[in-house]
Amino acid sequence: MEKTENEKKPSAVSDVGAWAMNVTSSVGIIMANKQLMSSSGFGFGFATTLTGFHFALTALVGMVSNATGLSASKHVPLWELLWFSLVANISIAAMNFSLMLNSVGFYQISKLSMIPVVCVMEWVLHSKHYSREVKASVMVVVVGVGICTVTDVKVNAKGFICACTAVFSTSLQQISIGSLQKKYSIGSFELLSKTAPIQAISLLIFGPFVDYFLSGRFISTYKMTYGAMLCILLSCALAVFCNISQYLCIGRFSATSFQVLGHMKTVCVLTLGWLIFDSEMTFKNIAGMVLAVVGMVIYSWAVELEKQRKSKVTPHGKHSMTEDEIKLLKEGIEHMDLKDMELGNNKA
Repeated sequence: MEKTENEKKPSAVSDVGAWAMNVTSSVGIIMANKQLMSSSGFGFGFATTLTGFHFALTALVGMVSNATGLSASKHVPLWELLWFSLVANISIAAMNFSLMLNSVGFYQISKLSMIPVVCVMEWVLHSKHYSREVKASVMVVVVGVGICTVTDVKVNAKGFICACTAVFSTSLQQISIGSLQKKYSIGSFELLSKTAPIQAISLLIFGPFVDYFLSGRFISTYKMTYGAMLCILLSCALAVFCNISQYLCIGRFSATSFQVLGHMKTVCVLTLGWLIFDSEMTFKNIAGMVLAVVGMVIYSWAVELEKQRKSKVTPHGKHSMTEDEIKLLKEGIEHMDLKDMELGNNKA
């Protein structure tokens, strides 16, 4: 018992570390991008190309890690990597289009809908079932985040299609991260170092055209300053940690857990926006954030309860045999009896 408890402690510490890295880097990158892209900051309105820069630095870190032997490279079929990168890039582009074409309120609703969509997709693709406690806690989180983020809700046909595409592709991408890691027994960083170069190249080629459609400007027309360059470098550095921690978290837990507990970032962003950028903080925001945090705590408890139930149901030993095993056992006994008879005859 002592050994299993000691094994669980480092695992729990590393789980907390992965979540802490993801929340810290995600909140940091949002703050850095807000300064970089806002009109009051550096006015760098090229989100898709910026994501290409993020993956370029991530790919470089992966290449250096493989070259120095810090990480091992495992084989994953090229078509799987290309398919995954395509889904991930569609997710990024669709998210940007959804933000441009929809109101902020509907954009937030579409992001919240990812949790039930991920649950349904995991049920369809992997036959995963959820307890009543988990479903209830997910609803509490969705309602809480909805209260503190959703304001005006305006829907149009183009925006709705982009939002649906964004939700579906993002959910599929996050589920695929865990599936590929299990399928090819590959670590989170190793998988990221394989997909990052493909995403970087494709986003840097097509990203400027997507940004031109979104903003009406090409990146070549932007007047780069030292401040903007430093902000881009900071954003890219934080993106490396954000990408690594995302793959770590989904590999360790599930896409659903990543979505639910990931809304802690929304709470942190709202709080820091109020502290740093003097954003308005109303009673509605505070009530929604408290409800969301309560939902996350309930979700963590519900997932742990589900694990305990499964461990009780799953037998520790194998008490029944299949028909094939019984057949083999009978054949073995008959064979042994014939051998014994032959030995007895020889002795006689």
